Amino acid sequence: MNATEQRQRMRALLNGTECKSPASVFDALSARLAQSVGYELGILAGSVASNTTLAAPDLIVLTLTEFADQIRRIQRAAGLSLIVDADHGYGNALNVMRTVEECEHAGVSCLSIEDTDLPTPYGSGGESFVSIDEGVGKMKAALAARRDPSLVIAGRTAALRKEGIDGAVARLQAYAQAGVDCVFVVGLETLDQLSAIEAAVKLPIIVGSAPASLSRDELAARGARILLQGHQPTAAVVKTLTEVYTHLFNGGAPAELKSSIASAEQMDAVTRVGAYKTWQKNFLGS
Repeated sequence: MNATEQRQRMRALLNGTECKSPASVFDALSARLAQSVGYELGILAGSVASNTTLAAPDLIVLTLTEFADQIRRIQRAAGLSLIVDADHGYGNALNVMRTVEECEHAGVSCLSIEDTDLPTPYGSGGESFVSIDEGVGKMKAALAARRDPSLVIAGRTAALRKEGIDGAVARLQAYAQAGVDCVFVVGLETLDQLSAIEAAVKLPIIVGSAPASLSRDELAARGARILLQGHQPTAAVVKTLTEVYTHLFNGGAPAELKSSIASAEQMDAVTRVGAYKTWQKNFLGS
């Protein structure tokens, strides 16, 4: 499946009636594992990319080049329809255009551009947002930079937390009018908020998170097509690596880790050892 086909699969999901969750992936290995258990949809969050590429927090210290390179590694290894959180587009509207070019070339199916004022301005004292006009300019720039019309552009805001439902609706409605394919809301707390957004934008909705009390069916009935569930796989890797390193550093025997780690057969499967052996035989005479 090529990138356009992956994007068309993404659009079919957005145009459907169900609400699904993507696998949170961070590298080639995690993406292939997610696909092996049945996922067709994945996400690389900016926070996860910063955590795993730089071992740094989500403070916009990751560069666009590092982000795009990680996307390419993921897309080479797996056939997921990949959503990426492209933050603020790494700068102003012109930087957004470059971000779209790089992410599209790397093979993403959907990218979100948000209106948070990033990186955090000096003296801001907390989360702040660019004006709606600047946000609209960024969305229009993203759409203008897109070459494959099947690539999905999502307009994202977290303004619900600071400006309330009226402020968030005003922003998302403006981005919908600018032409984005879907909207991405962060900080959702109630079904009434989601209903208000659906009525205003009349576009598929990506929900950044939702209270556990809200069912996927309830979200789907109000226009939500994608629900993010956090980034537990990255945290799981940190926990497991810490335990394994600690065990070995303290003199524990490798054999005692057998029940905690992947088997040789699992490692062979995820790294496609069988395929490489065939290629060695066919092309190297060995």
